[in-house]
Amino acid sequence: MSSPLSKLEPRLVWKNFDAIRQVPRPSKHEERIAEHVVGWGKSLGFETKRDGVGNVLVKVPATPGHEKAKTVVLQGHLDMVPEKNSDVEFDFEEDAIQVRVVGDHVYATGTTLGSDNGIGVAAAMAIAEDKDAVHGPLELLFTVDEETGLTGAMQLDPKLLTGRTMLNLDTEEDAALYIGCAGGADTHATFKVTREDALPGTVALRISVRGLRGGHSGVDIHENRGNALKFLLRTLNAIRQKGIEFGVVSIAGGSKHNAIPREADAEIRIAAASEGAVQGVVAESGRLLKEEFGEIDPNGRLECVTVKDQESNRRVWIRFDNDRVLDALLACPHGVLAMSRAVPGLVETSNNLAVVATEGNSVKVVTSSRSSVMPSLKATTEQVGAAFRLGGAQVEHHDGYPGWKPNPNSQVLNVALKVFEREFGKKPAVKAIHAGLECGLIGERYPGMDMVSMGPQIESPHSPDERVQISTVGRFYTLLKATLKELA
Repeated sequence: MSSPLSKLEPRLVWKNFDAIRQVPRPSKHEERIAEHVVGWGKSLGFETKRDGVGNVLVKVPATPGHEKAKTVVLQGHLDMVPEKNSDVEFDFEEDAIQVRVVGDHVYATGTTLGSDNGIGVAAAMAIAEDKDAVHGPLELLFTVDEETGLTGAMQLDPKLLTGRTMLNLDTEEDAALYIGCAGGADTHATFKVTREDALPGTVALRISVRGLRGGHSGVDIHENRGNALKFLLRTLNAIRQKGIEFGVVSIAGGSKHNAIPREADAEIRIAAASEGAVQGVVAESGRLLKEEFGEIDPNGRLECVTVKDQESNRRVWIRFDNDRVLDALLACPHGVLAMSRAVPGLVETSNNLAVVATEGNSVKVVTSSRSSVMPSLKATTEQVGAAFRLGGAQVEHHDGYPGWKPNPNSQVLNVALKVFEREFGKKPAVKAIHAGLECGLIGERYPGMDMVSMGPQIESPHSPDERVQISTVGRFYTLLKATLKELA
């Protein structure tokens, strides 16, 4: 049976994306994807190697007659955010992404698609295979572990590349060239809780938030999408404010530092006589969810069900721990904190309450802070840390990554601008992005690297609603191919 992607144009891009999507995604450095790309490069006779952290470099010779042109780096990342809906049976380490074509878009089925950054990787591979492409010497740099910490770019061998002009292929907006990005840092907190036996006559309930869109905590944060964890916490607080006594068994939600949580659950125990009152509070919270987020998250909902009484849910947090953990998580900021004064419409600073997980007598929390102004990034992580410390948590701030400072006088930007206007008869938008791109780190490793970022239209990355617009992939590839010809 042929793939749904087999007839899409440009075929070389979709052929390589199809091959990538069929390779399972192991959790450590996307090893099998890297092996696939290494095998691909060697099968075409290209010099191919990996550095110490696992980044892949494929050297593509210049088109005959263009050997003296400057070497250009084409860069993308090999990993993806492996998110799925809770009702979907899927093993990212064993199963191939199941794609479907709907109109002008490609989706996965109940999971993330991996177009971030599979399309960029596939486009670079397509250029290397394209007999009609004209270019100077190319260095295809495919980094690992971008989504979970940028460690591939952070530990990139500074001797790996010779080129000092780079086209990053990780932008997710059609007809736009990006020349800057935010820096970021994660905060990890651990709350220790004390448990006690639940009182006789109590029942266990599970309160769940479902149906939110989630999305990328940089790209989508400005849309004010609902955060399932924050709304779950608000619901627990509403129960507390009604004077209903409850003991927490567990709170959990979110799975990735750079994804807005779509789903969250709390298991609690209450007196059997209070079940109706709790159901009433949850129903009212569901109504408020619709009122507040209905336009951006129309499928959001709250559910409250009785769960089986068993040994695993008979011990609850003591009242003191209920209050301090709940208050600290409620105090943690989420969403846009400041807009840029320098770039109209650009989010300057944000924070994402990303993950809460209950593990025995520990509650572990991850937040992701972003800012294009480094003092603001530091101030945000300190604010988050202070809220957690007030709740008695142990707090660690993980090493952040630098932003990419825009250079409007960039030579490669000016080339890309000229090519875009010539090919499409209009000027592209020139922007900076609130998400993190690897350009900042690569520029730090290779001083003087001249960079611009481009890509097709990708919507809702980092969520199962992720989709890539087919027609924009053709425009992206045309721009990439024409820019390389101009640079040659």
